[in-house]
Amino acid sequence: MTVLNKTGLNKTGLNAEIRAHFPVTDRMLYLDAAHQTPLAVPVRASLDAFLDEAQFTAGPKAGWLDRVEQVRAQLAGLLGVGAGEIAFTKNTSEGLNIAAHGLRWAPGDNVVLLASEHPNNAYAWLSQRAAGLEVRQVPDDKTWADAETFAAAVDGRTRAIALSHVMFHSGQRNDVESVVALARSVGAEVVLDAMQSVGVLPVDAGALGVAALAAGSHKGLLVPQGLGFLYTATDTDVLAPTYVGTAGVANTSDDLVAGPDAVVLRPDAHRFEIGNYNLPAIHALGGALDLLGSIGLPAIAEHLLDLGDRLIGHLDRLGIGLLGPRERDRRSHIHVLDLPDAGWPPYLAASGVRLSPVRDGLRVSFGIYNTAEDVDRLAVIVERGLRTVPARAS
Repeated sequence: MTVLNKTGLNKTGLNAEIRAHFPVTDRMLYLDAAHQTPLAVPVRASLDAFLDEAQFTAGPKAGWLDRVEQVRAQLAGLLGVGAGEIAFTKNTSEGLNIAAHGLRWAPGDNVVLLASEHPNNAYAWLSQRAAGLEVRQVPDDKTWADAETFAAAVDGRTRAIALSHVMFHSGQRNDVESVVALARSVGAEVVLDAMQSVGVLPVDAGALGVAALAAGSHKGLLVPQGLGFLYTATDTDVLAPTYVGTAGVANTSDDLVAGPDAVVLRPDAHRFEIGNYNLPAIHALGGALDLLGSIGLPAIAEHLLDLGDRLIGHLDRLGIGLLGPRERDRRSHIHVLDLPDAGWPPYLAASGVRLSPVRDGLRVSFGIYNTAEDVDRLAVIVERGLRTVPARAS
């Protein structure tokens, strides 16, 4: 692939070379990165290279497994952790379920989460109630969640606070650091859903101090659906695997005969891996990490936040509310417009705009391929819609 220099994203906007990696930008105004990012040319090239090997050599499996470890190390580097602290999963939900099932809690213990959490985070914990886990859902009545949000709900029986780093329905960037401090004060852990932040914002998983961090790869990491990962620190032993396969066992034999000896699990996050890897997606992830690394996450985050500043300026001019924080350090790439009328999605689709309705409004979510011109174009389309789409609910 073509490797870009670190000036690809800067204060003046997006390098045209980066945008050219995303042909979808020639077809529509794509503002739906929080749903799924479009396939980039270098990511597809990595995927095609894998498929060529599969077609013409029937699979050099040893080489493919070497590539898995190379990509694992790349991903670990992005997160500021060790390769042994990363397990590949199918998606965010699998990682969250590993945490919900593997956290060592007893009947009568509790977990605390926001009532507005993504359902896949909530269900991972709600499903444990039959086994005696109490699930406390607290109102998300602030612009973003912090320790104060959860303080009244935690006690000596709290085993975890489960939280999204960035909320899918509002774009709020929650104060993970203060929540971790609160959890530690009562001997609890934090399990973090980072689906909407990894690849978009700098995320130092080790520095955050969470027991587990789960994410998928089809948003900020630019890979098609079907690949996720789980981070858990190797110097802690707070999670037990729900399932065990050969990949997670340390004392396997060369002849692959499973004898009567006690099963010794891998001492790192690899203990959570079972079965074969999603090899095509992991190869694609390698191409995506090359692309993201060539730009740099700090530059990506600044670019996306700059687009948000520009969008907020247009919203203020048009008298449209923002359903989420305005503060730059509490925003993300997601901005939800207070346009709840059902007429907006078909109007925008007919205007060549791709975004998602969520709960109370319209979600605009930027990717590295978006530009200031995209924001201005959206503003023109929305301004025209204010005259043709039924009036907004009060």
